[in-house]
Amino acid sequence: MKTFSPIGWVRAALLALAALIMSSAPAWADKYASIVIDMETGQVLHDRSADEPRHPASLTKVMTLYMVFDAIDQGKLKLSDRMTVSKTASRAQPSKLGLKSGTTIKVEDAIRALVTKSANDVAIVIAEKLGGTEAKFVTLMNAKAKELGMLNTTFRNSSGLPDRKQVTTARDMARLGEAIYMDHKDRYNYFSLSSFTWNNRKHMNHNELLKSVDGADGIKTGFTNASGYNLMASAERDGRRVMAIMMGGTTGKSRDRHVADLINAAFLEISGAPASDDDLRVRIAFGSRGNASADDLALAQLRKLQDPDAALVSARDPALIAEYDAAGAFAEGESTEEDESGYEIVAEGDSESIEADPIGDLIGTAVAAEPAAFDPNTVASTPVPAALPPASTAIIVTSEVPAGVAPSPTSLEQLALPVAQ
Repeated sequence: MKTFSPIGWVRAALLALAALIMSSAPAWADKYASIVIDMETGQVLHDRSADEPRHPASLTKVMTLYMVFDAIDQGKLKLSDRMTVSKTASRAQPSKLGLKSGTTIKVEDAIRALVTKSANDVAIVIAEKLGGTEAKFVTLMNAKAKELGMLNTTFRNSSGLPDRKQVTTARDMARLGEAIYMDHKDRYNYFSLSSFTWNNRKHMNHNELLKSVDGADGIKTGFTNASGYNLMASAERDGRRVMAIMMGGTTGKSRDRHVADLINAAFLEISGAPASDDDLRVRIAFGSRGNASADDLALAQLRKLQDPDAALVSARDPALIAEYDAAGAFAEGESTEEDESGYEIVAEGDSESIEADPIGDLIGTAVAAEPAAFDPNTVASTPVPAALPPASTAIIVTSEVPAGVAPSPTSLEQLALPVAQ
């Protein structure tokens, strides 16, 4: 009887997925955007979908902090001032400190809580302190955004909690990142905090690049189901600073790796070093060497697959992710960046349903041991296996292909090659 190889199934599934990508621009593909700026010259070193509307998630809190720093400079706030927690603030959705109505929190503690824990209740406390109500504070936020040149940004709350009308662009977020560094350089060091302790609980900064990228010293992560994984990051080397924004990542880890690559490529570009065929700048379509088919992370992760029997698991399937987490597939600290206590899809209080996920439909399903033939039209209806493969052999496959961009013929040809690291 004819047997069916797991690797052959993967190739067939991804080829079917590629055809699906080329024929449409599904919702899951239109979240990615990125931009990298040389802050000394203002030169845009790299951009991809940088002017397309995106949801900011907790990058919103960078504007909230900008407003706090402005108020301190203007003498309206002191770091030692205590702000009262309202019932509205105490009822904020996670991520939060869990502040009780009627209690108080110092301004400096609030700053630290926003930078590290990304606490939504604290964002509302600040909004009510500076604006009287959060709605009035949002009006001030939007006025400041326009003043800073963020012409494609509309804020609807102070935290980044889901609101379909709260939109921005990667370019606008880069303007905000530059502004808070240039206008409040004396307080920028808050974004380098590794942790914050509140009520005897230590909250770690979710920006993993602070520990892994040379020169990285800020600034903010973000995640909701609608936005995907966002990151605003800055680094300085040899007196030169770059600001990198990525929005719409499918996992926190792939986002972190991609932004690290963007930063490293930026410094290569600034150094003027000649590019070779395997240069990082070429591989991620950077700067003047860039093209419309920049890195396809799904193909890249497929190429890293060493074990032909390894399971491919959709990074957007909460049920499978939860089971792998329970099985110990994720190391400690590898949860979503908005809650370090566990891997949570709803990490900033995003109660919206998970969007349709064609990748998950293709690769997160069972295949019979000896199917007669592969039919991509029936894969999505195949039941998920009752027993998961060992966590040690699971490879998380993600995709950040931008809307309207089809895989290149070269990429499709690579699918037919033996899988190797």
